[in-house]
Amino acid sequence: MEQDLREMFNKDRKEQKHTIKHGHEERFLKRLEESTPAQKKTDKSWLKIAASVVVIVSLGLGFLYFNENADNRSTLVDNTTTEEQKSEFTFGDLSPDLKKVESYYVANINMELAKLEVSPDTKELIDSFMEQLNNLNLEYKTLNNELKELGPNDQTITALIENLQLRLQLLQKLKRKLTELKLSKNEQIIDNSI
Repeated sequence: MEQDLREMFNKDRKEQKHTIKHGHEERFLKRLEESTPAQKKTDKSWLKIAASVVVIVSLGLGFLYFNENADNRSTLVDNTTTEEQKSEFTFGDLSPDLKKVESYYVANINMELAKLEVSPDTKELIDSFMEQLNNLNLEYKTLNNELKELGPNDQTITALIENLQLRLQLLQKLKRKLTELKLSKNEQIIDNSI
């Protein structure tokens, strides 16, 4: 009575003949089409336009705010002329994705700069950070020239992105230091008044 299971299943398959009726696939596709709701193509280009407008307006306001407070700052971070900027090789010349990365970091750096509140108490701290930021900016220009002269390579592109990240981190660190300084002065005022 010992039988090989494989032989039993093969024998059973041969005995059973299942056939699909003619036109089964067409009927199935028709039912499937009827049961699924029609998808509407929505035009979301207006969202892209609105997002672009918001970014442009916020950058414009940031620049205005930055320019209004520029007379309080003694250290110049970026002193390139427009002719130098036009001849400068940028990420946008390489790839739109790299241009987005550069734009993101530059916009955030400018926003952080615009948010800085300079006072006589914080001027020395801000000046030291601005000097470091200026050094990073000069290094960025050097790397940019290297990118222009030698052509794009992974090391230079990575160094440029890391430079942008370092500048943003430096500004965030400055912001934290200013907040700590402000809190410590508030605590001193409270302690002195008690």
